[in-house]
Amino acid sequence: MLRKVLLAGFFTCFLNVSFAQRAAVEQEPKSTRLERYTNDVLDFAEQHLHIRYRSGGTTKGGFDCSGFVRFCFKNFGMLLPHSSASMKSLGHEVAKKDCQPGDLIFFKGGNSHSNRIGHVGIVSEVKDGKIRFIHSAYNGGVRFDWLDQEKYYQTRFSGLRRVIGVLDFLPSES
Repeated sequence: MLRKVLLAGFFTCFLNVSFAQRAAVEQEPKSTRLERYTNDVLDFAEQHLHIRYRSGGTTKGGFDCSGFVRFCFKNFGMLLPHSSASMKSLGHEVAKKDCQPGDLIFFKGGNSHSNRIGHVGIVSEVKDGKIRFIHSAYNGGVRFDWLDQEKYYQTRFSGLRRVIGVLDFLPSES
C-alpha cells in the first residue's frame, strides 16, 4: 500500500514538473525558441564530424549530403526529403547578406555550368559576411567548409533557403 502511495506521489510530481516545463517553453518568445532549436540542430550535426561519406547514406554508418541534413533535422522532429533538389523547394529563399545559422546552403552538382542541384549543407556560422557550413562531402565525410575559401563551392553555389521557423514547424520542446 505504501508503495502505491509513493508511486502515485512520484508520478504526480513528475507530471507537474513536466507540465510546468512545457508551459515555460511555450511562453518563450518565438525568436528565442527558434534560436535554441537552431543551436540544438547545429550542436547535433557537429557531433557527427568525420563520419564517412556514403552514397545514399542516411545513418551514422555513412551519410550523403542530403542524408546528413535530413538526419540532423529529423532528430528534432522536422522531416525533410532525402534529395538536395527537393530540399531546395522548401522554405523560402534567403540572400547571402541575410543568411543565418540553420539555413540550408545549396550547390550545383559536378558540372558547375548546370543548374541541377547536387549538394546541400547547413549554415553553421556567418561571420563578417562569410558563410561556414557543415555537410557530408564525397572527399572527407562530415566536415565544415567556408564558402569564400573553397573555389569548388564558390563556383557551384546555388542559393540559400530558410526552413527553420518557416515550415509551420516549431517544437514546443527540444
